[in-house]
Amino acid sequence: MSTSSPSFAEALARGPVVLDGGLSNQLESAGHDLSDELWSARLLAEQPDAITAAHRAYYEAGAQVAITSSYQATFEGFAHRGVGREAAAGLLRRSVELAREAAGLAMKGGVPGPLYVAASAGPYGAMLADGSEYRGRYGLSVAELERFHRPRLEVLAAAEPDVFALETVPDADEGQALVRAVRGLGVPAWLSYSIEGGRTRAGQPLAEAFALAAEAEEIVAVGVNCCVPEDADAAVELAARVTGKPVVVYPNSGEEWDAQARAWRGRSTFTPERVTAWTARGARLIGGCCRVGPDSISALSGLIQR
Repeated sequence: MSTSSPSFAEALARGPVVLDGGLSNQLESAGHDLSDELWSARLLAEQPDAITAAHRAYYEAGAQVAITSSYQATFEGFAHRGVGREAAAGLLRRSVELAREAAGLAMKGGVPGPLYVAASAGPYGAMLADGSEYRGRYGLSVAELERFHRPRLEVLAAAEPDVFALETVPDADEGQALVRAVRGLGVPAWLSYSIEGGRTRAGQPLAEAFALAAEAEEIVAVGVNCCVPEDADAAVELAARVTGKPVVVYPNSGEEWDAQARAWRGRSTFTPERVTAWTARGARLIGGCCRVGPDSISALSGLIQR
């Protein structure tokens, strides 16, 4: 991104900004097997070009922000696979570099800039790869969670992303830890919870979870992701009211995963009408998560940027 381009915070102040869609489904649609504890992070070492191509597809579809493949990339997770700390730090930095590379290629191909890179930091449970990222309540204190997240965030900050995506957070305690962990790193952040109904996945009232970020100057947007679009409707309005900050929203498609059949069921409820309503209620960062691909982002972009 050119130094003369507006910063991420400046772009956010000017109006709605389009996020990308699900990185994993874009990689899977290209034929990559993600049935691994490291999920898409495995490709950082093995097939980095695939990650660049996935990011580029979203930029070319109209996304202004690409979220990096570092969601499940942690020192602990890499150590389980025999990757040392120095090499793991290199892969974390590489996740930002690949998204930046994709932005450059997209702009060379005619996509208008500026294009931004959000360094993803998923929850503690994502490292465990046992589903606890959708439950929270890990038995760790806020201080322990902060100590887990800070080293990874320090490495990602050194790679100079435009913003942190503190995403799919299931638990208000972890939200508090992440708000603390980004202090002093010089990178703005958004905080987005994974929710069910009007509560975090761990069961706390959403109003309380959102309020944790209200006074944190590093947090430039608060909201939800990786939830059904129906739950996002009320959450957008609540986040705006509680925090007074711009709202980030990027839900799943609304389809449901059938574990027995290992297939997605139902229909997408991620509709243009919802996007328009979210914007009216204060959403300024809007995209998609699981099962939301480039076609949906292209339609969303057409609504927001027209």
